[in-house]
Amino acid sequence: MESLPPGWRREKLLRRWSAFSAGLHEFYVGPYRQMFKREKQDEDDLFMIAVLGEALGVPDPAAYYTAELMPAVWENFHTWHRRIGIPRSPLDHIGCC
Repeated sequence: MESLPPGWRREKLLRRWSAFSAGLHEFYVGPYRQMFKREKQDEDDLFMIAVLGEALGVPDPAAYYTAELMPAVWENFHTWHRRIGIPRSPLDHIGCC
């Protein structure tokens, strides 16, 4: 019988488990990938509107709390307003384009 190096069996089991896990993930997520992507985009848009609501002229009772999140959304602001169909920045004081 051939002797195997220590750790070889564990490594082989981990590799198989990883492949099996990836296969299960693909099996369950694969058919719904587009739906997940669309839902994430809708959530991101809603988050962006919630954070920028006051700046866009929508009365926001939680503006005090969402103002702290503004730096987190600036990075994606230009992509967001272009994606929703606004060619120029909707904010007067932000000129991203």
